[in-house]
Amino acid sequence: MLLDRREQLRYEQVMTLIETMIADNKMQPGDRLPTNKELGDLANVSLISVRRALDELERAGRVRRHQGVGTFVAAERILTSPALAGGLLATMTGGVERERVSTKLLDVTQGFASADISTALAMTEQTAVWCIRRLRFIADRPMISETSYIPVDLAPELGDALVGHGGSLYQLLGDRFGLVDAYEEQQLEIIKPTPADRKSLALTGRDLVARIRGVSFSVDGSPFDCFEQVYPVDGFTFYLSGRTDRQVLPQTHSGSWSISSIR
Repeated sequence: MLLDRREQLRYEQVMTLIETMIADNKMQPGDRLPTNKELGDLANVSLISVRRALDELERAGRVRRHQGVGTFVAAERILTSPALAGGLLATMTGGVERERVSTKLLDVTQGFASADISTALAMTEQTAVWCIRRLRFIADRPMISETSYIPVDLAPELGDALVGHGGSLYQLLGDRFGLVDAYEEQQLEIIKPTPADRKSLALTGRDLVARIRGVSFSVDGSPFDCFEQVYPVDGFTFYLSGRTDRQVLPQTHSGSWSISSIR
């Protein structure tokens, strides 16, 4: 136990050193920290203690490591409240300037919904849906991958309406098709990113993501949108509050959210 305590004191010493270095040198997000060896020499500790300290600081969101590149000061985590109804900007409650948020429309396709989406939207599996994939940027960094599934019969011209549209999808749905987001049900889980997530969000093999799957309901209680949002966990803090008597998303809803070709 004495050895364990000594090791704990050593890695805490490194953590204090790094925090002091960041503060005294007024280091900004993206600034590179000294190498592991340099940190070990400065603190007079082993590389094991340095790696333990960096593990703890990375979990706390203070640093970000890139294998083969180095360790960098991490940006302040963005506070988001995903349970709030409405577009993405409505959920951003701290740590981000709204004018620095932008959206890239990746593609808009039609297809038949998978069984899980059909159940959540209270429709048959052979009902056509729009599949809308977007990438959300914050300060020019890709931060949120978002996919929405919306029944074609509820928004028949949605594909054309989205071309060149850079605003809120929910505002477009409300203004053009009368689909107003009154409330939502959501499920959040921490998972390993898919290869597509790693590519679109510029993640490494060490990164984890928060995946939110949800259903949006209109004022009369009709579901009109299944959505999936993927966030890098090191960039966000999630604030959740509220209750609901509905439950269209089961406790485990990790099945296939996808579409198949209409043709």
